[in-house]
Amino acid sequence: MKFKGITDVFFDLDHTLWDFDKNSALTFEKIFKINRVDVNIDDFLTQYVPINLKYWRLYREDKIAKEDLRFTRLNETFKVINFEANDDLVYKLSEDYITYLSTFNHLFENTFEILDYLSENYKLHIITNGFDEVQYKKMSHSKIEHYFDTITNSENAGVKKPNPVIFNYALDLANTNASSSVMIGDSYEADVLGAINIGMDVVYFDIYNTTIDSNIRQINNLIQLKKYL
Repeated sequence: MKFKGITDVFFDLDHTLWDFDKNSALTFEKIFKINRVDVNIDDFLTQYVPINLKYWRLYREDKIAKEDLRFTRLNETFKVINFEANDDLVYKLSEDYITYLSTFNHLFENTFEILDYLSENYKLHIITNGFDEVQYKKMSHSKIEHYFDTITNSENAGVKKPNPVIFNYALDLANTNASSSVMIGDSYEADVLGAINIGMDVVYFDIYNTTIDSNIRQINNLIQLKKYL
């Protein structure tokens, strides 16, 4: 059933439009080659992905700083795979990762098609927990920035999703309200529950085929948004 009364559509960026996992893997391949880090990329990523998610959760909960996130996720992964990396190398890799991440810009299937479709009838916006200096580059380099009227990130808002402050900040910036807006994102906690808690409608982008509340609209391909919007 299609939403009614919606004027504004808010998207998360990473894992929703911008294919973070693919772009991140390509970035690590590049910076490992540049810095002559001899590790098996598949073994590294197998450990890094859940470790990164763990530290992002801590960052989202304001339990660690941005600098701690960037260093510790790499340092812990190297320890788990028994690769000796001194602090200087870890810091260098963490800096190179941020530098090169936005040079890879794979988007999820049907991103352009759904943005073209939605932009005819709705104002589109971004709400992201990502870092200010990186997120704008991702959107610009992947050629999707022009679709969005406003871009809200956690560094500008001063808090991270699911904190209601960032959603209200984004709504104010967009000059709209919760009852006229829908949030689309991949994080059940940050995007779905965060938006529901301030009265927004939601669509859960279920890229990992998880089981959640059956009352919440779910998609696993962006083109399926046409069922609701």
